[in-house]
Amino acid sequence: MNRPYVPREIERKWQGYWEETGLFKASDAPAGPRFYCLMMFPYPSAALHVGHGRNYIIGDVVARYKMMRGFHVLTPMGWDAFGLPAENAAIKGGLSPRRSTLDNIAVMKRQLREWGVCYDWDREVTSCEPEYYRWTQWLFLRFLERGLACRKSAFVNWCPSCATVLANEQVVDGGCERCGAAVRQKELEQWFFRITAYAQRLLDDLALLPNWPERVKTMQRNWIGRSEGCEIDFRLASTGETLTCFTTRLDTIHGATYMVVAPEHPLVRRLAAGEGPRAAELRRFAERAVGQGRIARVAADTEKEGLFTGEEAVNPFTRARIPIWVANYVLMEYGTGAVMAVPAHDQRDFDFAKRYGLPVVPVIRGEDRPPDAAGMTGAYEGDGVLVNSGQFDGLPNREAIEAMADLMERDGFGRRAVCYRLRDWLISRQRYWGAPIPVVYCDRCGIVPVPDEDLPVLLPTDVEFLPTGESPLARCPSFVACRCPRCGGEGRRETDTMDTFVDSSWYYLRYLSPRDDRRPFDAELVNRWLPVDQYIGGVEHAILHLLYSRFVTKALQDAGFVSFPEPFKNLFTQGMIVKNGAKMSKSKGNTVSPDALIARYGADTVRLYTLFIGPPEKDAEWKDESVIGAYRFLRGLWELALPLAASLRARPDAGSADTRSPAGEALRRAVHRTIRKVTRDIEGNFHFNTALAALMELENALRGYLRPRPGEPEREPAAAACALKTIILLLAPFVPHLAEELWRELGGEGSVFRQPWPEWDPALVEEETVTVPVQVNGKLRGRVPIAAGADDEAHLAAALAEPNVKAHTQGKRLVKTVVVPGRLVNLVVN
Repeated sequence: MNRPYVPREIERKWQGYWEETGLFKASDAPAGPRFYCLMMFPYPSAALHVGHGRNYIIGDVVARYKMMRGFHVLTPMGWDAFGLPAENAAIKGGLSPRRSTLDNIAVMKRQLREWGVCYDWDREVTSCEPEYYRWTQWLFLRFLERGLACRKSAFVNWCPSCATVLANEQVVDGGCERCGAAVRQKELEQWFFRITAYAQRLLDDLALLPNWPERVKTMQRNWIGRSEGCEIDFRLASTGETLTCFTTRLDTIHGATYMVVAPEHPLVRRLAAGEGPRAAELRRFAERAVGQGRIARVAADTEKEGLFTGEEAVNPFTRARIPIWVANYVLMEYGTGAVMAVPAHDQRDFDFAKRYGLPVVPVIRGEDRPPDAAGMTGAYEGDGVLVNSGQFDGLPNREAIEAMADLMERDGFGRRAVCYRLRDWLISRQRYWGAPIPVVYCDRCGIVPVPDEDLPVLLPTDVEFLPTGESPLARCPSFVACRCPRCGGEGRRETDTMDTFVDSSWYYLRYLSPRDDRRPFDAELVNRWLPVDQYIGGVEHAILHLLYSRFVTKALQDAGFVSFPEPFKNLFTQGMIVKNGAKMSKSKGNTVSPDALIARYGADTVRLYTLFIGPPEKDAEWKDESVIGAYRFLRGLWELALPLAASLRARPDAGSADTRSPAGEALRRAVHRTIRKVTRDIEGNFHFNTALAALMELENALRGYLRPRPGEPEREPAAAACALKTIILLLAPFVPHLAEELWRELGGEGSVFRQPWPEWDPALVEEETVTVPVQVNGKLRGRVPIAAGADDEAHLAAALAEPNVKAHTQGKRLVKTVVVPGRLVNLVVN
């Protein structure tokens, strides 16, 4: 009697075998082709659910497939263990962040193993361990040496609930993505990495990444936000000081009827610091505007509010005095924090001018658009001819930009300039669970870097870490008090910790030498294996994690530590698995744990369903009741394969006999077409769902082949053996445990992943053809061979190319075509 399919017994057996034999252990210097397959390492803030699994299962399929293609595969894993997610989880669970983090790592590691997702665990890294963050601190010091780390005052996103700074992407609809609290602006002295020094290279080098998703590159371009324009110096009428603004529309400067500065602008601060009612009013307005938050201030539906500062500027082109206002819709982040307002040709300025009764002066006349301010109901933002623009009247506005820029530069009140939306990377966090910033403050020496030999600056364990608004380390005297490394006098350690994005910006380098205690990474190994051949992770990291990793790589290249400009050669961003139409999350109560599913149906079932649910780059809806379908397919394959494998083992020559019958030849062709389909689907766009559909069709074809109709000849064992072996080999990356077991049942030796990937015979994948008659005006004029399954256009093209048909249609108008696929083409001409 055949053995029943008991997934968990099979899976435990083969998971142990892979670990014992070191299937996924990579040599540092293997002979032959290498492939670095990397999945974004997870935050260990809770157990994994099936939505998380998609990333790791996809990566496991790719790694196993590449093994079978003859590559030496490096596929490591680690833990992004510092940062707010882990700390908040610890606070919620009432544990220390370290204990909570390590407990979560143990749970997630078990889950990954039970999924059958394999890694070279000898290379495991954990970012909260001193042997890792020592080198994160080393990275900070190298940036400090090269002028890429600096301390400055800046307004930041502040979450009052989490009591910490948030990066821009951690603010969603004006609230903290973690707790939902309204985010406000707060001015703090902070540490930054000068990523802006690399803005143009980060933009230009996207051209080096043809195998990244175009939408990810577009998101990065937009985030960097390069604008070409001019910086114009306006003179303050009262003091003669310069107020510089950036504009991409110099052609409209004669229509600038007022200026607007951001509430954070130094001019506003100076004026608000004075005495009297106007200064007090400016202070109140600036505080209220800044408190709205960046996102709310620039939202289209946010009411534009402003206040006259009492100062005027001189328009350098018209010499006219124009008032300077402070308004909530201008940000310091872009340009200089000051803009020239042209209400006739910018809708925001128009709305503001109408509200506060400011002049509107049209300077561009479009077609059928007379330059009449009185009749304007909105700004005209199109192109046209300049009017009310002095010597530039009559010029097309785009042409006038260059002429005006020439004049501006000649007379010295402005210059052509490039502006970026990208801001410097704020790395300071006022929280406990992060890598300490390795500097000391000395009253005599100033800011002093901690020497390399004194690293790591250890994160103390005896700290009350509940958020209060200042770094918990500031309340730990044993940590703060230290000796200045330079003069030996009393010093104070920096108490902010580093943003966890710093940890994840270089981890892919540490995997090459994770136990090296002399350097952060072995440059020889890194330059041999990198850039990463395939990087896989969620599109939610498309901007900052990837941007920061690219920046760090370029900085390390400039410093001579690596030889490549980009860290990730190929990028795949998988879609989310959702439940009830929403992203899986505990707060929504829609998470699905893999544990119970694996216990009931097996890991291969969960893997198969996860991969079959839809194109992996798109979001997909998880349906618990549909998992059973994947299980039934695997159980059916098991029940088909075991007796067939036994009969084939009983006939050692079965797999070598020629296949001659029509049925056997048809199955053989189906096998080779499936090899081609599955290979192309994996190599192309990771379309695992269609690859699996093709394998299911082949399994059905084999099942039908083994049940001949009455009177048909006995089936050839060679065809059946070829089909079964191919199904097992092609399924192996997707359902590895079942494939290993069936490979042994078939008499195979060693791991199925040490077998070569099947190759297709081009002669056997040619599409079958049918002969289709072609009529012209109802009369048979020819017959043409057509590939089975060809579309109507292919039928028509073949028909019109047939010589006799061509003779009866040439020079005539084709009135109508009727195509019955595979049966008839009828052409009506006159």
